[in-house]
Amino acid sequence: MNTHLKLSERPTLEPRWLLPAIDAVLAFLAFGVAYVMRYEMQIFPLAYDPPERGFVPYIPFAAVFAILIWLNFHRNGLYRNIAGRAWLEEVYLIASGVAVSIVIVLALFFLLRPLVTSRLMLIYVAALTLIASALSRLIRRWILAYLRQQGIGIRRVLLVGMGEIGRSLLGIMLTRPEFGYQPVGFLDDDEAKVAASMGRVEVLGGTEQLAHVIAERRIDTVVITFRWKHYDRIQELTEICRELGADLRIVPEIMQLNIRQVQVENLDGIPLLGIGARRSFSRANQLLKRGLDILVVVAGFPLWAPLSLFVSLALALEGEGPVLYRQVRVGKDGKKFEMLKFRSMVENAEELQEAMLRESGEDPRHPKFVDDPRVTGVGRFLRRTSLDELPNLINVMRGEMSLVGPRPPTPSEVELYEARHTRRLQITPGMTGWWQVRGRSNVPFDEMCEMDMYYIDNWSLSMDIEILMLTIPRVVLRSGAL
Repeated sequence: MNTHLKLSERPTLEPRWLLPAIDAVLAFLAFGVAYVMRYEMQIFPLAYDPPERGFVPYIPFAAVFAILIWLNFHRNGLYRNIAGRAWLEEVYLIASGVAVSIVIVLALFFLLRPLVTSRLMLIYVAALTLIASALSRLIRRWILAYLRQQGIGIRRVLLVGMGEIGRSLLGIMLTRPEFGYQPVGFLDDDEAKVAASMGRVEVLGGTEQLAHVIAERRIDTVVITFRWKHYDRIQELTEICRELGADLRIVPEIMQLNIRQVQVENLDGIPLLGIGARRSFSRANQLLKRGLDILVVVAGFPLWAPLSLFVSLALALEGEGPVLYRQVRVGKDGKKFEMLKFRSMVENAEELQEAMLRESGEDPRHPKFVDDPRVTGVGRFLRRTSLDELPNLINVMRGEMSLVGPRPPTPSEVELYEARHTRRLQITPGMTGWWQVRGRSNVPFDEMCEMDMYYIDNWSLSMDIEILMLTIPRVVLRSGAL
């Protein structure tokens, strides 16, 4: 790939002319639909309504409006290939472009004084264009996200430097696959980091291996996260990327603080970077999150209460032990609590786990056994449908857990944590979370931690709602459940 291309000129999945063409066609069609609404349907009839006019006189204005939409959308940067731009941000840019375009058409009405004019019709045109363009981009996002989940249109990424910012970028790429970035591995000259791995993202050596890795692993994009004090080394790596045609991204040193702390302002053409305080769960946010938990649990009582009764009867009839399984877990700020689940294993399951860990080689911080022999017949069904977690709702009502949050670890797992892993204990643990809806049981521990860090740094009430909505199809389709 040619690294001298502007970001807006880099290849995308769809042809570059397609989106501008769709916008222009939708703008032109908006005139036609607005004409029907104004003259035929007469949704808002006027007291002195002129007789119905033909659509033909409006065609030149519709064509001009379509061209103006294309020009203003282009000026607003809507055709730039910017990964991670929010849909609402696009809607704002669309609204701005539509407003400017419709004002120009209105000015043409006054200047040219055509026989047929309708300011009410222009209001319809503006509203229809805004809605149609916003929906078309939402549909485009869904299509691109689906294609990328199928492995189409993804960019193979190599991270250079696995410090704090590198791990943050890795977490974002793993958590947001719809951005189209697939981390293949990382390079680092720190021997301690080279000796480790980040879940399924493997270490590929030191930076001297850059040229070899780009060629062997078919790398599309290289992201360098070194600090600027390593300027000479960054220059050397940059030249290697240019020679091999790999796309290159460099994280500015100011971003080493925290991506979410930096706000960009523009003072008459001069960029100003503002550094805000570290984001955290404020008291107000905690109350909002707690309110959502209580609302969902109470509203869902008619559903989960009968299910819990049927599960209890099935477990009682199976007769392998008590209906409820109680286990000590570590919650917010390291406080221990007793987590409740429906029994899905034999009574001496914990005694058998140590031997199974030695035999399987599973990560003791996040063990997941395939075809676990300790699981009972009813328990296997409960796990596949996640019904074994229904008693967690009692923990939610007690305030020990939330509907959404990091998985509550056991005390033995916490003892194996590194310092950076303890951030997972800053908030209330949850029944479901980012890692469950993105990969569930097949997510390695390090990737799970990065996804939890992403959730903590980017939390919002809408994010919790999104995770809850994504959890439903995951459970129904039994995707990744044990």
